Amino acid sequence: MSFEVWAPLARSVAVRTGDDEFVLEPTGDGHWVSESVLAPETDYSIVLNGETVVPDPRSRRQPDGVHAQSRQFDAQAHHWADGSWKGRQLAGGVIYELHIGTFTPEGTLDSAIDKLDHLVNLGVDFVELLPVNGFNGVHNWGYDGVLWYTVHEGYGGPAAYQRFVDACHARGLAVLQDVVYNHLGPSGNYLPQFGPYLTDENANTWGSSLNLAEPAVRRYILDNAAMWMRDYHVDGLRLDAVHALVDPGDKHILQQLAEETDALSAFLGRPLVLVAESDLNDPKLIMPREAGGYGLTAQWSDDFHHSLHVAITGETAGYYADFESLEALAKTATRGFFHDGTYSSFRGRVHGSPIDPAVPTWRLVTFSQDHDQVGNRAIGDRLTASANFGQLAIAAVLTLAGPFTPMLFMGEEWAASTPWQFFTSHPEEDLGRATAEGRIAEFERMGWDPAVVPDPQDPGTFTRSKLDWAELATDDHARMLDLYRALAVLRRTVPELTDPRFAELSATYDDDARWFRLNRGPVVILANLGGDELSIELGGNARALLITDAATTLTGGEARLPGHSALVARVT
Repeated sequence: MSFEVWAPLARSVAVRTGDDEFVLEPTGDGHWVSESVLAPETDYSIVLNGETVVPDPRSRRQPDGVHAQSRQFDAQAHHWADGSWKGRQLAGGVIYELHIGTFTPEGTLDSAIDKLDHLVNLGVDFVELLPVNGFNGVHNWGYDGVLWYTVHEGYGGPAAYQRFVDACHARGLAVLQDVVYNHLGPSGNYLPQFGPYLTDENANTWGSSLNLAEPAVRRYILDNAAMWMRDYHVDGLRLDAVHALVDPGDKHILQQLAEETDALSAFLGRPLVLVAESDLNDPKLIMPREAGGYGLTAQWSDDFHHSLHVAITGETAGYYADFESLEALAKTATRGFFHDGTYSSFRGRVHGSPIDPAVPTWRLVTFSQDHDQVGNRAIGDRLTASANFGQLAIAAVLTLAGPFTPMLFMGEEWAASTPWQFFTSHPEEDLGRATAEGRIAEFERMGWDPAVVPDPQDPGTFTRSKLDWAELATDDHARMLDLYRALAVLRRTVPELTDPRFAELSATYDDDARWFRLNRGPVVILANLGGDELSIELGGNARALLITDAATTLTGGEARLPGHSALVARVT
């Protein structure tokens, strides 16, 4: 390939391969170019100012880690078998979020292929991978990436990634890739030596932010997004923490990304999905561009998770405080956001904006568990650790039979008992110690015994977080898996469960009796969140479509639900 590097801070730029070098010529706008071509599998480095040897910022492969040489990778060499794949629309779909390193015992893309039939049988439509780009160390959540164009070698590298996507498409599964454009990791980030990629003017939780005022930095992001969808055939991206993308330009980079993705979709002839994680509760992200929005496909609603979590567990500390009443669940289930211009006690200010009822409900992605809400807990405990079978079943029903696009976190479908903890493997002793001490001190301030908070640098923290696939066939794990499969079938056979109209939704609840009812047209989702049996009049004649407890009875329009149970019924 010909080389182009944006390095406005450099006095000279060269490419070194073994004992040879070729020089790049400046173009006058901070870019350096050469028509020299490297053969596939060639190892090389970028040499700045004749002395600083660093990886290529757009390296496709780092076989020896993020501090070592880059290796030329020909993305076009793969013989794709997915020529008949036409993609999937997000509407009506089910997303499954997984982390390659802990999804299987081997922790590789190739081993994950062996589990894809499980996802098909579960009723999943989209497989969403946590970040796979290059990070320092052997295991990590992936959000400390520094070489965005690579695939972590421990997962199998870029060729294995292509095999994985091919295998997904062969089974009718679309692939979403989680990408992080709001910050870079603490080790292996050489971009500041090339140019002003970063700025401290809008620093965020993780440090310096991307300098979106610089066109070349914007291009670095936009080209990376296109790479995943074009060269690796992925069907869309999950965009991490877009609230940290501070853009001073006339056109926000999210809008620019949406426009370019739509253009690529038209060229490729298949749907391409952009899902934003946002803390803003701002519907502008998913509003059409002609209506002043950015035109993204969907965004997460953390409010749904918070209201459901509190309803199930009763936990009201920290940001859960505003969600204590079932009113919060009723509001989020029928309007998408709880904070839509209301006061947030956690933030100490008014937060969010209402969603236009004309927006289809599937544009919100909701979940009862995800990598953040589990992994950012002190001990990485899943709902399984605090909820019984009936409560977990209620969470499944309200998520999968609810009005939004449901997302499952790997293992929840069988009530996995394994935790998912915060783990790192920083080779630098000082960085590893600082990460561990900071994590433990954070939870100590919240009242946790530091002795029980896992050390993220301890390899055991990583291995404990791996799924135990042997659980699937045992006791309540198998029973839970049957429920998830039945719910997925229900979504495909009951049209009201994929109806995207907010106007078809209404909810009632009783905080004292602890029941919640969501109406989706004539279909009713009813949950008894308390421990005592309840008798509730549904109105009309009710026919059960799904129950979570065999002791549930329906007589005419009266439902008798045991404690911690739910049902889905059609009322006529």
